[in-house]
Amino acid sequence: MKHLILTVVLGTLALTATQAQSYRQSRYYNPQTGRLDYRQPYRPGYWHDGTTYYGFRLGPAFTTVNSDDKYLDGSNMKTGLNVGLAMGVNLMREAPLYLETGLYYTEKGGRGRADGTRFTYSLNYIELPMVLKYKYFVDRSLSVEPFLGGYLACGVSGKIKDFGIREAYSSFSSSPYSFERFDGGLRLGCGISYDLLYADIGYDIGLANISHDDFDTSHNGALKLTVGVNF
Repeated sequence: MKHLILTVVLGTLALTATQAQSYRQSRYYNPQTGRLDYRQPYRPGYWHDGTTYYGFRLGPAFTTVNSDDKYLDGSNMKTGLNVGLAMGVNLMREAPLYLETGLYYTEKGGRGRADGTRFTYSLNYIELPMVLKYKYFVDRSLSVEPFLGGYLACGVSGKIKDFGIREAYSSFSSSPYSFERFDGGLRLGCGISYDLLYADIGYDIGLANISHDDFDTSHNGALKLTVGVNF
């Protein structure tokens, strides 16, 4: 938890610095006044804001694993970090439809009890999302942005901790009690932008079987809340 709090604090400072540096890159920036100017004409529901945008994202991920294994299925939710960079490309000038991708570090996993003994497992991934996002502009500065698509992920670190025998081992190993390294699934949610500022809520539905056990299937699930900036 201390690691998570420290990372969030540092990320918030970085986000603030990024926002300050991106101020002059806003589509509303008026170099004559040195301020953001929202008096430009616009068409309700659509505002062409360029062909490409980049963004920084940071927030918590509330994750669990759904499994045929009774010890893993429905285990307590685990809170981890979700941080990364995003890039969106406008697919057509006539409509605010974007293809958004990026690269994220996400901490997933769960916790539970087996025969009265507590255990935890962390599953840390590098993720590559690919979603279609539609930007509906409420006014010149505010837009609502639903999205739908998928993600691919590769496990880079993680520990399974058995507090009964006080042993820990890698979450991604050849052991039948560990997890497969590769994951993938669906991603859906909705974001909101106010000029440079951005926030969203999304859910990952894991479709890949991350279990090594030939007789069980296990799937990741993650609710994510993120904030950030676009520039």
